Amino acid sequence: MRYMKMTHFYRLERRFFLQSALAAMMAVPLASLPAQAEGAQAQRVLAIGGAVTEIVYELGEQDRLVGRDATSNHPPEAAGLPNVGYIRALSPEGVLSVKPDLILARENNGPPEAVEVLKSTGVRWVDVPDDFTLEGIDENITIIAAELGVPQKGEALKKKVAVDIAKARARLASIERRHKVMFVLALTDDKVHTAGKNTAANNIIELAGGDNVITAFSGYKQISNEAVIEAAPDIIVMMNGRGESTDHESPNALLEAHPALSATPAVRNGNIIRMDGLLLLGFGPRTGEAISKLAEAFYGDEY
Repeated sequence: MRYMKMTHFYRLERRFFLQSALAAMMAVPLASLPAQAEGAQAQRVLAIGGAVTEIVYELGEQDRLVGRDATSNHPPEAAGLPNVGYIRALSPEGVLSVKPDLILARENNGPPEAVEVLKSTGVRWVDVPDDFTLEGIDENITIIAAELGVPQKGEALKKKVAVDIAKARARLASIERRHKVMFVLALTDDKVHTAGKNTAANNIIELAGGDNVITAFSGYKQISNEAVIEAAPDIIVMMNGRGESTDHESPNALLEAHPALSATPAVRNGNIIRMDGLLLLGFGPRTGEAISKLAEAFYGDEY
């Protein structure tokens, strides 16, 4: 009981310290920070999360954006917005520097202490679900369109995205043999970090007509070299910039030198696919395009 009381005390103390520090940094009382009045439409919107930013642009409401996070690199015009930092390493002073009256934030943001302070300022904070499914795309668009006061635009965008995805998937009907695919998130000291079930990588692979060879766990984890060899993927998928060698003659040199990956059919046959991370894993308005590009890379003329 004493431990619980002390823990609660330290949490309150930490929150008080963070709020006090924030107020000092902003040189204004927390109560005077911008807040969205009930029933009013936000005019100074901060988008945190690449897919969130894309949805705002696709809804045609980009003129209300006053900032974005570091993962928001599409469309290219978004780069002209103030960057408030990385989605999982936010700071209150960085976020509030753009004076938002609405913050649309993809879940899995952080750190928790900073988010706790931001939610206590009175600025409207809306978590957009981190749901990497087709249903999740619909829900994200619905939430963002409602917050921006443009539900009709949201319905139109959902229909457009659904049509794009349906067209991309319809072309897979003629594919008879599905490829065995491994997503490699990173290589660290010869260790392979890959994607299991219930991940954006797993879901986009399946939507594009492939089978994820990693099914023993959920999430992103490091696996043994033995597990890599046993999985024997036909194709390896990576984000741009990951696992690329500085050797211009052999961009896959790091994979070819890896003790386990080098033994897989994917590396032996040079079947390495790299795509933009936000397009591949964002599950935003461009998901139809992501499915098409990945399926074409998987199956070529068959697709």
